[in-house]
Amino acid sequence: MSSRPFAIITGGGRGIGAATTLRLARAGYDLCVCYHRDEVAAQSTIQSALSEAQKKSREARAVARQLDVSDPEAVRACFAELDREFGRLDALVNNAGILDRPATVAEIEPERLQRMFAVNVFGAFYCAREAISRMSMAHHGALDTKPAGAGGAIVNVSSGASKSGSAFEFVDYAATKGALDSFTIGLSKEVAAEGIRVNAVRPGFIESDIHERIGDVAARRERFLPQIPMGRTGAPDEVAAAIVWLLSKDAAYVTGALLDIAGGR
Repeated sequence: MSSRPFAIITGGGRGIGAATTLRLARAGYDLCVCYHRDEVAAQSTIQSALSEAQKKSREARAVARQLDVSDPEAVRACFAELDREFGRLDALVNNAGILDRPATVAEIEPERLQRMFAVNVFGAFYCAREAISRMSMAHHGALDTKPAGAGGAIVNVSSGASKSGSAFEFVDYAATKGALDSFTIGLSKEVAAEGIRVNAVRPGFIESDIHERIGDVAARRERFLPQIPMGRTGAPDEVAAAIVWLLSKDAAYVTGALLDIAGGR
């Protein structure tokens, strides 16, 4: 087993996930980037992460794994495979998420709603559950043959939409992020005594490809800018910096926090 800490980043091939992967590589982590469809982007991120580690004269291992976080059996199998490869787990970034095209609640079909919650909420639960079983410093009696873990940290990637509600556009997405906020607070209290910290970041308008996929980026940017006190949109690396800080020992007394990264909005 490596002496280097090991982190899993879901949705790690692009945007905030990719930026987080690069920062963790510089910080000396071994890494697994989980992706759903875009293997090319995930592999590119892995190569960039290894290059970043080399620039810092650090050794590193990095792998990409296809994973549908909404499938609990797939999540279980993926974590078990990574156990065999890395033998430890120190950090989980629940970044995988989906956003559909703008629609009012009256227009949202059940299938869209079910998929949104399956990925954005259930997926975070499934991954956190697997992470906790490996990180927890608690040992649950003589019948539990699993050795106690060494603690760890989980960061959930929520959204400023959890506060605004995203009326007339993405109420379903906002609702999943509101659920993720509550999950973060509740879970942080459950596992604090087991050596696990759980926090969330809530990005605002970040210049990432999630906006490209739903279209009309320029119009949405123009509409949002007057609402942002700092007068600009954010970059994925600015969110990644906060995530990596929350995972680090510098944040050792921080748990249950919801950190807004939204330019004051």
